[in-house]
Amino acid sequence: MLGEPVEGGVRSLILDSWQRCRSLGLSPDRSGLPFRPDIDLDGRLVRAAGPVLDRLSSRFAGSRMNVALTDADGAVLQRRFGEASMVRQLPEIQSVPGFVFAEQYGGTNGIGLALAERRLVHIFGAEHFAERAQSNACTATPVRDPLSGRIEGVLCFGYPRTYADPQLEILIRKAATAIERRLLAQSSARERALLRAYLDSRQHAQTGEAAGDGRLVGMDELPRSGLDRHDQMLLEQIATELISSARRTAVEVALSHGRQVTLLSRPVTSPSGVEGFVIEAVLHGDSLPRLSTADQAGRPVGPPAPAATSAVPPLGHPAGGAATRLLLLGEPGVGRYAVAARRRLELLSEASTRIGTTLDVSRTAWELAEMAVPRLADYVTIDLPETVLRGEEPTHPGNELHRTVVHGIRPDCPFYPVGERVDLSPSTPHRRCLASGQPVLEPDLRSAPGWIAQGPEEAERLFAHQVHSLIAVPLLARGVVLGIACFYRAQDPAPYGDDDRSLAQELATRAAICIDNARRYTREHAVVLALQRSLLPRSLPEQSAVEVAHLYLPAESGVRGDWFDVIPLSGARVALVVGDVVGHGLHAAATMGRLRTAVHNFTELDLAPDELLTHLDNLVGRLDRDEDDPEPSTGNNGIVGASCLYAVYDPTSQRCTMARAGHPPPAVVHPDGTVTLPDLPAGPPLGLGGLPFESAEFHLPEGSQLVLYSDGLLEDHQRDPDAALGRLRAALARPNRSPEDTCRAVVETVVPEHPVDDVTLLIARTHALHPDRIATWDLPADPARVSEIRVAAARRLSDWGLDEVAFVTELLLSELVTNAIRYGTEPIRVRLIHDRTLICEVSDGSSTAPHLRHAATTDEGGRGLFLVAQLTQAWGTRHTARGKVIWAECALDADSGIPDLFESHFLESGFADIPGLE
Repeated sequence: MLGEPVEGGVRSLILDSWQRCRSLGLSPDRSGLPFRPDIDLDGRLVRAAGPVLDRLSSRFAGSRMNVALTDADGAVLQRRFGEASMVRQLPEIQSVPGFVFAEQYGGTNGIGLALAERRLVHIFGAEHFAERAQSNACTATPVRDPLSGRIEGVLCFGYPRTYADPQLEILIRKAATAIERRLLAQSSARERALLRAYLDSRQHAQTGEAAGDGRLVGMDELPRSGLDRHDQMLLEQIATELISSARRTAVEVALSHGRQVTLLSRPVTSPSGVEGFVIEAVLHGDSLPRLSTADQAGRPVGPPAPAATSAVPPLGHPAGGAATRLLLLGEPGVGRYAVAARRRLELLSEASTRIGTTLDVSRTAWELAEMAVPRLADYVTIDLPETVLRGEEPTHPGNELHRTVVHGIRPDCPFYPVGERVDLSPSTPHRRCLASGQPVLEPDLRSAPGWIAQGPEEAERLFAHQVHSLIAVPLLARGVVLGIACFYRAQDPAPYGDDDRSLAQELATRAAICIDNARRYTREHAVVLALQRSLLPRSLPEQSAVEVAHLYLPAESGVRGDWFDVIPLSGARVALVVGDVVGHGLHAAATMGRLRTAVHNFTELDLAPDELLTHLDNLVGRLDRDEDDPEPSTGNNGIVGASCLYAVYDPTSQRCTMARAGHPPPAVVHPDGTVTLPDLPAGPPLGLGGLPFESAEFHLPEGSQLVLYSDGLLEDHQRDPDAALGRLRAALARPNRSPEDTCRAVVETVVPEHPVDDVTLLIARTHALHPDRIATWDLPADPARVSEIRVAAARRLSDWGLDEVAFVTELLLSELVTNAIRYGTEPIRVRLIHDRTLICEVSDGSSTAPHLRHAATTDEGGRGLFLVAQLTQAWGTRHTARGKVIWAECALDADSGIPDLFESHFLESGFADIPGLE
């Protein structure tokens, strides 16, 4: 390129062509081109283009313009020059018809590149591969048959560089369109000749047969015969297929309302030798009026029965009272084009319903391949970047492609396997379609050096499977390239054409939109799922009341608002929670996080289950009122609702208190394996407001399993909820099984294969606190009894081996019991629980709760609770039906909960930095 760097400042179109030329072994200084002396100088393309070329010659008179018309192989058929002297000045290769300018012979040139790219191209100066042409410029465009879409030739303008003008592109497009219009007119003239031959044959037949045996009427009379639009379209479709089949036959067609029509297919030949077929429709029992048709000479053409003539051999006469209609007439080749066009439309129509049925990227790509095989391609491969599969937007799609789909008529075709990374060389059709954003058609892969260079051994194996033609289409959606779809042909020996390329592009475009939708959904689903999982418990707190196993499985169609929780409570108790927020998506996940936080806050108040649900119901009602405006982008439909099951288990009494709000009841697996569903009152869903919740209390023997779950475990579109509940009971009915094993059994037998809702499962196996680890004392409201309680507590702590916490415990009991005697009412009870911590509880009959405050320096009292807060790791108040309980927890570690006021390092240097007096 005249010293210009090949990789810099060169259009990719030209660069790709040069690379193909190099791979073919062409040299820029090579001047020879093949010459074809057998070109058809009087073919249909030349006849159609003659007047157009003459008009161009007149328009360019006196200029250095060179107009060439070639056939589909690049052989020049006609030339026109703006100056007649150019014929003598130019070498034969540029002035004489017959030379072939296809890219594989002439390198990068206007004619060859227009055939290779199958579209309009411009080449300027040094962009030409051959040195002889590097002083000129050219513009070339393919000329297509309007019926078949096949490229019939190329129209090319050659001119000096100084002539370059945007108007040249407009002019050459109009000239090519004029040639294509004349090609279509030729086909129309052939059809008119066939029609004249048919009508003439009917006219001749009328003289020898009775006119009443049948009536010839036109297509415009079909509605008057009672045929609806669907019947008419059906007849036209079958008639087109009969013409394309080029067979003489009779076909019975059943129409609506029980009507029968016979279609007669007959050959017809015009005087000029045009051969075609005519389709007549015989409607039985028709009573249409006689229709008289005039031929081109103005003579009336009667409606005789089919006659035996050289043009239309007879197939029998219609029955009496039947009407014979000329339904369709044409050449078999044109009929095949019409059938192919209809089938392409049917394929596109079907693709609109079969591609994009899910929001899964890989599945959508598979649907594209399944749609194309075998109706468009024998094999389809689809390559997507790993980032697209993860839901992200690709940054460099050509460098990170992975084989996602391989689908074809045979499973053993040697393409790269699914999952393998695909590295593309710059000369491949795949890379070219990525660079241009347009489909690339390789009609003959054996003459596609760029494709063969990607892997010569793989190419030979594909040739052995008769793979011979390729269309590579970029998966382009919303301006982003998502990957490549490649369509290969093997069984049909005909190469792919432009109509096939257009069909492949349309299919790929539709699939790309669906893939992009699935990618965006995958990304949003991953974000919502990450938010959902971040709001769920990352680890369960340590507690001794129950042994827990849990499962959270998000729905395939979108994350919902399910959650679960295990919350330690005072008195060695534990709360078990499972909830479900209405809706899905980001809004449901965020609402779930708010409700889960609210439940944690309410448990700090040590509320009973029914009271906690009442507070939660009020909160949901407020949230619902605050969100009146729907926001579809976040999944917010303006309605906030939820269900919840809240259970509190006390290991000291083995009693479990539960309440539910619109949630499925739990299941209880007793130690012997018996499964029961507790009769738990069904409260209303959260958010309705104004309706009460009821609690129920049950005894759970040690070793029982309490199974809490969301409705997604049982509900599925393809099964009955009652049957699913029966399967759940069967899966749970096993004794002596750990919660993890029970959870695994439920997943294997009950969880839907493709859950449509979140599945949440929480299984808790109960433990009981041995009575020896609980100490209880009842005492009257007598301050003198405080010292006795301290002594009794110290004795019990000594029995438990907890002498190191005796001092702290005595201080706590002195303060708490004194407060109960001074401010509370009888009965007063003291309880010590030896669990993971030492729990001190003092209960009394009053409902007044103490409050921590800062005492002034002049106050004589008010420091007791402050001392309690400093000596314990947690303390609080729990209200009961008979009063309240003040509780405090002491850690059972080496420091006994007392701050080390006499650390050794402080004794050594605690006062060393204090300066002396001066």
